[in-house]
Amino acid sequence: MLKPTAIVGQVILYGAFAAFIGYFATSPKYRQIPDDVALIKLSISHLGERECRKRSPEELAKMPPNMRAPMDCPRERSDIRLEVDLDGQPVFHTVMHPTGLYKDGVSTVYKRFEVKAGDHRVTVRMNDNLVKPGFNFVKEEAIKLKPGQVMVIDFNPDKGGLFFK
Repeated sequence: MLKPTAIVGQVILYGAFAAFIGYFATSPKYRQIPDDVALIKLSISHLGERECRKRSPEELAKMPPNMRAPMDCPRERSDIRLEVDLDGQPVFHTVMHPTGLYKDGVSTVYKRFEVKAGDHRVTVRMNDNLVKPGFNFVKEEAIKLKPGQVMVIDFNPDKGGLFFK
């Protein structure tokens, strides 16, 4: 049988513990980013191109009938080159390598940029076939970011390539 002083002691200790948890659940205020800052998140997952070549009629004639595919495509995919400029200044440059044992998987990048809120010009260039020079996907846009806003740079070939949302 518990004595009344033991019950009062437990109530006081449990109350102090609940107050401690309650205080730190709401204070101090936590902010991911400062008040005058916005975020740009670069998040791209893409399969690099393959270097396919057309087989000659002589090559096809030497092959067994069930193996006569007109195109010879290796399993390995190309690296992907990606560049991001903010207000005319380069802020990020990388070469993404394909994943997988045979380098036939997706290439992925995730990068987060904290920028001052306001007007900016963002340019993103991507080449998913490094055998060909230049960039086959380019997106340049003037944007206005509000404090605390998050803008995502992504890639979707069905939507025309690079896009901002």
